[in-house]
Amino acid sequence: MIRTHDVVIVGGGLVGASLAIALDGLALDVALVEATPAGDLPAVFDQRNLSLAAASVNALEALGVMRELHAPTGPIRRIHVSRAGDFGSVRLEAADHGREAFGQVVVARDFGAALEARLAQLPRLTRYRPARFVALEDDGGDAARGLRLSAPDGELRLRARLLAAADGTRSVLRDALGIAARGHDYGQTLFVARMRAERAPDGTAFERFTDSGPTALLPRGDRAWGVVHGVPTAQAATVAALDEAGWLARIQQAFGWRAGRFLAAGERSAYPIASVVAEALAAPRAVLLGNAAQTIHPIGAQGFNLGLRDALTLAELLRAHAGDPGAAAVLARHAQRRREDRERTLAFSDGLARTTANPSPLLRPLRSLGLLAADGGGWLQSWLVGGAMGFRGDVPELCR
Repeated sequence: MIRTHDVVIVGGGLVGASLAIALDGLALDVALVEATPAGDLPAVFDQRNLSLAAASVNALEALGVMRELHAPTGPIRRIHVSRAGDFGSVRLEAADHGREAFGQVVVARDFGAALEARLAQLPRLTRYRPARFVALEDDGGDAARGLRLSAPDGELRLRARLLAAADGTRSVLRDALGIAARGHDYGQTLFVARMRAERAPDGTAFERFTDSGPTALLPRGDRAWGVVHGVPTAQAATVAALDEAGWLARIQQAFGWRAGRFLAAGERSAYPIASVVAEALAAPRAVLLGNAAQTIHPIGAQGFNLGLRDALTLAELLRAHAGDPGAAAVLARHAQRRREDRERTLAFSDGLARTTANPSPLLRPLRSLGLLAADGGGWLQSWLVGGAMGFRGDVPELCR
């Protein structure tokens, strides 16, 4: 038997789950295809620290996700940016811009549990789990798109008036749709850990750049710091093999003493850093969202926030345009609305990653002047603050 849905979302991670929640209440038959079985969380919901921009917090509060968090969040009330070897720094204060905080830090696992709690409250949502996308069955020229899924009990066949690909960086659905993607390997590996220091977080998020990569300290809600440390890929195995004392010494050297002495560290996780950017956001009766549309350098913590705005824009369009959710006009409008935010965020993330890691002495005075200019207030600081809080381009209503 072939079942037809108005919207089929492939991928139950951060963006796919958020889209399913955002579509609740519409007169649409929505299905979510998830690789993990009931009772388990996707692997993306680990001990990483997510920096939710203010725009994302607004939307997630409206969607009822934030109230399901069990652990306290860490407000980002100020941001401090510097680079080793350059003079000057950027200090941003939320209060100076009429805000209580630029955003909130949440642990990915707790956030995943909150999303799952909200999904469980959606009685009309159909969940296929565990199930994986296998193949498309047509070119989308009809009123719905056919697809096949693999499941423990055999293969499933579905039809979707709109197919939403939220299946991550290595999106199988993106490939099946024939949408090309360009990639760039930054030659860095990112280590993530929970750490305690002599000074507990006070709402300051630090970003320290070096020739070998960034080191960020994020204020968690449990009085610990979320540390993000980038190293050249050639050194990743050596860093992974460090004992706790060696790791603490490395972070102390890379970051300095603004948080005092680092005292203890939790388990470390490592992630290679590469960007993957799809050449198009839509195909007939299909749309790409989140990391399937663009996976960016984690510098500045823009990735999930950008993907969430993808999902919220699509949900807003489907709410405003009752009728065929996969109509070409709807998908064209979605791509148009996402263009400015996407292009500006991609340019910011990639440009910052390349510029701050470039060891050329010719760049040092230019970077230093940039830091001084941004620290001086004015339009440049306002531009940085707006981007940090997720207010770029055509912002979805829930974000406002």
